[in-house]
Amino acid sequence: MKPIASHLIPKRMLSLDAYSQWLGIEILQCELGRCKVAMTIRKEMLNSMGKAHGGISYALADTAFGFAANTHGKYAVSIETSINHIEALNEGDYIVAESVIGKVNNKLGFNIIEVKRGDELVALFKGVVYRTSKDWEK
Repeated sequence: MKPIASHLIPKRMLSLDAYSQWLGIEILQCELGRCKVAMTIRKEMLNSMGKAHGGISYALADTAFGFAANTHGKYAVSIETSINHIEALNEGDYIVAESVIGKVNNKLGFNIIEVKRGDELVALFKGVVYRTSKDWEK
């Protein structure tokens, strides 16, 4: 089998990811080592205080992280992640997460993902990814 082009890997991943589809995540841009995704906060994503559940912005950032990490052509999985929630999110907010590979070693990648509402930083996600030897193929 032939390797799949790096910018097509996130599209393939999204087509296989029912949770990200349920969230309404869309891919805005993807290229080698970089991916930007977005979504709109819906009513069923709110917590008991009427704000977006923290897992929602986490999931968006985690998706951007995973998509960017896999653009190198190898199956890559997270081994450690964390998030800082900076601002509360409301129903109707459109949020964007961009992952740019910060450092790549042979097997490990280190990323910082910013989640923004417009120009406002609302969350900061950090992640470490492990690159397997398995190739993404057509």
